[in-house]
Amino acid sequence: METKPEPEINQMKKIRIEKVIASISVGASGEPLERAKQVLNQLTDQKVCTRKAKKTIKDFGIRKGEPIACLVTLRNDRASDFLKKAFEAVENKLKASSFDGFGNFSLGIKEHIEMPGTRYDPELGIFGMDVNVTLERLGYRVKRRRIRGSQVGNKHLITKDEAMDFIQENFEAEITGRKQ
Repeated sequence: METKPEPEINQMKKIRIEKVIASISVGASGEPLERAKQVLNQLTDQKVCTRKAKKTIKDFGIRKGEPIACLVTLRNDRASDFLKKAFEAVENKLKASSFDGFGNFSLGIKEHIEMPGTRYDPELGIFGMDVNVTLERLGYRVKRRRIRGSQVGNKHLITKDEAMDFIQENFEAEITGRKQ
């Protein structure tokens, strides 16, 4: 009895993690921002960038151009390793409303010490962070390249359901509020 060969999966249809951005918004420059940078550096072992305020908000004491946040962008294996830790910090649960229509999603971590392998340091304190994840397929480079950049076709874009399926399969995350 002959067995049928399994159909090959189109490589261009495979979804992958393009980048993971972890950010901590402190709202003030100086010592609190430096401590937040140390926390991100400890969690990711990567250089941390600062972000400046876009406009002045007198009620919060923020001036335009003042550094108020820090972030780090992770790619490839570092991104997936960090994402596994981030999912453990939120107990492998995500809301369906966290996903957008283009295969991106975000999650918030209330305290950085919830991530596995992180210990509380009284000198640093406790910070919350946002984690933004961008998913893509092979071929998205045509949208970003400088020479002869072009559009990505609608059939090649990642839908909300495809992104949810990818996260459930690869990270065993439970997605609440998903319509079946």
